[in-house]
Amino acid sequence: LVSLYNASSVLATVEGNPDYYYVMRQGTGVLLGLFVMVCCALLPYSFWARLSWPLVLISIGSLVLLILPWTESIAPSINGSRRWLRIGINLQPSEFAKIAIVIWTAGMAVKKASQFRSLRRGLAPFLVVWGLLVLPIAMEPDFSTAVLIGSLGLIVVFSAGARISHFVFLGLLLAPAFYWQLFRVGFRVERVLAWADPASDPAGAGYQAYQSLLAIGSGGLTGVGIGQGLQRFGFLPEAHNDFIFSMIGEQWGLIGVLVLLMMYVALVLVGFRIASRAPDLFGELLALGFTSLIALQALLHMAVGLSLLPTTGLALPLVSYGRSNLIVTLVSLGILISVARAAPAIKVARG
Repeated sequence: LVSLYNASSVLATVEGNPDYYYVMRQGTGVLLGLFVMVCCALLPYSFWARLSWPLVLISIGSLVLLILPWTESIAPSINGSRRWLRIGINLQPSEFAKIAIVIWTAGMAVKKASQFRSLRRGLAPFLVVWGLLVLPIAMEPDFSTAVLIGSLGLIVVFSAGARISHFVFLGLLLAPAFYWQLFRVGFRVERVLAWADPASDPAGAGYQAYQSLLAIGSGGLTGVGIGQGLQRFGFLPEAHNDFIFSMIGEQWGLIGVLVLLMMYVALVLVGFRIASRAPDLFGELLALGFTSLIALQALLHMAVGLSLLPTTGLALPLVSYGRSNLIVTLVSLGILISVARAAPAIKVARG
């Protein structure tokens, strides 16, 4: 919240709001998210197996609503994309699809663990449901989130025992689609070219990447100080969301970035430890899936900030502005805690 205030106070003032506007809104997400996290932690994780199909069907339905031509009144286009449902409250269905795909894939993988040697009976059914989730997200358009959600499904089934040869086949099958998205869709081509050389077009397609590197570079070892720096004055668009890592680099410096990185590494290691101690395969896959969700989002966000990947819009878990993403992350942590709470009880029973 401190980092968010530093990144958003000037933006809020320019928009005619109090300087604490974004922090207060995020604060409501923190309270709601912590409440939901505690509820998820207290629920037995096996509870989610019964909800796997309802969750995935609700996610597919809400994602389809975003791309239908006659639903613009509740799913308006913002910055060229339709990612939000406005139904009294603002919801981002693609965020909740991350929970749905991990839970559904984990549940189905347990049932089909003995059939993974067959592509038709093993991996193929997963591809159908994943496609129904991923395609509407790609059509919003939100290619990076579509890739992230697809990757989560693949990680879970790979952990459950799917064959590597099937993944190779799937990669070859999807290669033309990736090529088309990255090198034939106009704005993505510009982003890829700008990523290859941010200084080639610092005022155009490479603007965000260039300003992001300036922010991180100007932070030096210890940063310019909390509430200081130039990027908060609007030079770096979406500094409170898509590029908050760069703002942390500017204000907290290399030391702050390393501390943040170590906290994520610790969280991921704890998640994998929980997975290794899970009482059953379903708990193990849930823990692996939700740990991978946090790890991949953090890694991709930081890689974009360092211009190691083309510019894309992925939040930094627990740090970026965005209540939907925050609540989803806290739900993931709650389910991780539920799996961790189950492990000692099972071991005592066996002893």
